[in-house]
Amino acid sequence: MKTNQTEHEKLCRAMLAKQLKPGDTVYTILRHVSRSGMMRRISAITIKAGRKEISIRQFDHALEILCGFKMGDHDGNMIGGCGRDMGFELVYQLSTALWPDGFTCPGESCQSNDHTNGDKRRDPHRHANGGYALRQKWL
Repeated sequence: MKTNQTEHEKLCRAMLAKQLKPGDTVYTILRHVSRSGMMRRISAITIKAGRKEISIRQFDHALEILCGFKMGDHDGNMIGGCGRDMGFELVYQLSTALWPDGFTCPGESCQSNDHTNGDKRRDPHRHANGGYALRQKWL
């Protein structure tokens, strides 16, 4: 991640910080897989249900700005590699960009690996790795 933030990066970070909170789920959509299987185009969205409407937000451009992903010819951010869940990788990088210094545990919805490595607390306390602040699910 770049150390000098442009005004555009600051706006994207502020917009996403307003939209996303630790424990929220980011849904990923596989748009394309290269013939070799080494590159994918993946979109990231959130779905929030209000009292009268459902809000769907797509974050492809913000991921391009904050995480350095390239946009493909179509929708989705290009991410290379194989042998791991690339949707999780995309959301992990987004989460790390939003909370580089860690986050406060949201309780039962917390996805931090600290909880699988011995931390049984579910009350508000600090996690050092911000990459696990968001949940990821495939659509």
